[in-house]
Amino acid sequence: MLDFSVNLAGVTLKNPIVTASGTFANGREISEYYDLSELGAVCVKAITLEPKQGNRPPRIAETASGILNSVGLQNGGLEFFMRNELPNLRRYDTKIIANISGSTIEENCEIAKRLGDSVDLVELNISCPNVKHGGAAFGSDAAVAREITLRVKEQCKVPLIVKLSPNVTDITAIAHAAREGGADALSLINTLLGMKIDVHTRRPVLANNTGGLSGPAIKPVAVRMVWQVARTVGLPVIGMGGVRSGEDAAEFLLAGASAVAVGTANLVTPTAALDVKRGLARYLEERGIRSAAEIIGAVKAY
Repeated sequence: MLDFSVNLAGVTLKNPIVTASGTFANGREISEYYDLSELGAVCVKAITLEPKQGNRPPRIAETASGILNSVGLQNGGLEFFMRNELPNLRRYDTKIIANISGSTIEENCEIAKRLGDSVDLVELNISCPNVKHGGAAFGSDAAVAREITLRVKEQCKVPLIVKLSPNVTDITAIAHAAREGGADALSLINTLLGMKIDVHTRRPVLANNTGGLSGPAIKPVAVRMVWQVARTVGLPVIGMGGVRSGEDAAEFLLAGASAVAVGTANLVTPTAALDVKRGLARYLEERGIRSAAEIIGAVKAY
């Protein structure tokens, strides 16, 4: 029988499929389509210390092979999450990853401290390109990435994942900095900074002018960065970026990811994460592979 479990920073996931923060919200809508217990983990929408309205619309723009978003981390804040969303998620037999995104190092520390061990893992977002302060600055400077990781790690009671930005010159430099700061795992990639212009009005389509590009268009970039980081940094990785099928997930595992997140596909097909899980199981079984862990990092690079 297939052993679908994987180890992520000391936490056992029943399977390698998780949801990427943002497009899955906190799972309430998707849970109407399937049992969230089917997933290895649910990563919730970014949590800020106080409620946040996000950026003004328009905030979403379709592209040829994905979407641009500048939602700006709209959410109900930490207290709302812990009071209203966390109890609902705890009804499911799946691990919970809390994505946190404070606008300062101190805010991130406070969120991590107050979450305590109420979740299974914390994902520190140092890489959001669609906010004017915070994430973009944290994730583009190695020294700052190390400092914020070190400070937040001191407050974490559960393993800390650091989410990396692709909008840098050398992804491995930031990954090494996060490891030096005490990160237990890494997740990558976040969205690529992009822009779309309405040629008729001559104005940007997004009110924020620029936004984060996600979807199938970014998958080759994501696979390359996961491969670079996984083979040089020595931390478990959650790979993400354009995952739509079981073979997409297998590609990330072969590149070195220990788990694979499904993001934008959830907006197109509500059952996307479940479909990816089933597709990956078929991929493994058809090849006589007995465990998901067997193919992690198994790419035969030249």
